[in-house]
Amino acid sequence: MTETPQQYPTSLGTSNASTITLLGHDLSTELLGQVGFGELALWLIRQQRPEPADVRVFEAVLVALADHGFTPTAISARLTYLSAPESLQSAIAAGLLGGGSRFLGVTEDTARFLTATLAELDAPPPEAEGAPDHWDALAHTAIRNRRAEGALVPGLGHPVHRQQDPRTPALIRLAREHDRYGPHLALFEAIGRVAPEALGKPLPLNGAGVCGAALADLGLPAELLRGVALLARTAGLLGHIAEERRRPIANQIYRAVDGHAYYVAPDAPATHDYGSG
Repeated sequence: MTETPQQYPTSLGTSNASTITLLGHDLSTELLGQVGFGELALWLIRQQRPEPADVRVFEAVLVALADHGFTPTAISARLTYLSAPESLQSAIAAGLLGGGSRFLGVTEDTARFLTATLAELDAPPPEAEGAPDHWDALAHTAIRNRRAEGALVPGLGHPVHRQQDPRTPALIRLAREHDRYGPHLALFEAIGRVAPEALGKPLPLNGAGVCGAALADLGLPAELLRGVALLARTAGLLGHIAEERRRPIANQIYRAVDGHAYYVAPDAPATHDYGSG
């Protein structure tokens, strides 16, 4: 009896001896030179070709998350490249592995928080551009519930931009201009409005959080958003490694830390305050 070969269906890419097909289109004749990388990435994620307004907001998010200076992810990449210059992929991977609850992971965490809050509503949320009192009341409830759980509100506060993250108003304005301002951004803005009263201190909406809200309003599932943040940061890490080759500083960082290391007893009190971002 002849066995039927197993088949593995995919809506992404396939190839044979003469052609490459991606998303149902001929890569060479229909996509190369006609589709930008941001559009392609969003198309791959959503499995349908995005509209130009979707691409504009998505690419703005990628730009907003690409680099933020000498963050732990960038330093990790540079130090790994110093240690293993023959392994570029290890340096980039080292930086990406640092995407978590304090850096980069905030994009996903904020989207999860906003999505869960909206899912608990008994009725559909009001129009994003209307009913500010409703959104503020919902934001108060969301913050109260989050505090009752003993958890921080994701997307609030930044270790550098303590008054306002400059990315936040720019991304919100862009979403509005392209008619992509939806309930996640409306709720996130309301959280920013009520947070000083609800928490007793002013905390700005950070850029990673607004990116999560904007991506959620584009219909992307929260579970994939850390991947989008890492996609953006990959470009930034590659830039850091390229700069490390031209103007190396990783060895200085290593020498500075090593030269200032000193022994303390294991039970000595900690003296560092680690911020979040």
